Amino acid sequence: MADNNTEKTVKKNGQSFSSKISAWWKGLKGEFSKIVWESKDSVAKQTTAVVVITVILGVIIAIVDWVLKNGIDFITTL
Repeated sequence: MADNNTEKTVKKNGQSFSSKISAWWKGLKGEFSKIVWESKDSVAKQTTAVVVITVILGVIIAIVDWVLKNGIDFITTL
């Protein structure tokens, strides 16, 4: 009776654990083969664009912050 219960825990839906892992791994490899990878030049251009835009927005936010801070300070000293 114990052997029958052990078999049921190892096999569910007619598949063993190792066959489920094998099927999952084959599916994963199949999905990775469908990915279209960008070229190095494209990735470098996009990365440069992101860094430049981030720096520009950081400078704009710093300027707006400075103007608002000094404007509020000026208004409160009147």
